Amino acid sequence: MNFQGGKGVFHVHMYQDEHVKIMKGMLEPGAFIGFHAHVKNSEIIFITEGHGKVRYDDTEEAVTAGSCHYCPKGHAHSLINSGNQNLHFYAVVPEHE
Repeated sequence: MNFQGGKGVFHVHMYQDEHVKIMKGMLEPGAFIGFHAHVKNSEIIFITEGHGKVRYDDTEEAVTAGSCHYCPKGHAHSLINSGNQNLHFYAVVPEHE
């Protein structure tokens, strides 16, 4: 619930070791992952189904199935399901330190 200060349930299957996290995630309509900074890692998100938006630093971009978003180390972002269907995605978070 309310992952990273977001809203709603973030359904996730997470696989991780000391170097990387790989997540298969889903956000229900209206749910979002809270705005958060990547201090020691980066994140790549690939949208597989649905549509929504990404808040990235001071900008906002639409995402749909087939979209890829990258948040480098030192930047911040949030993933928002602004659609009326579930938003499915894969995320990869490699550690840099």
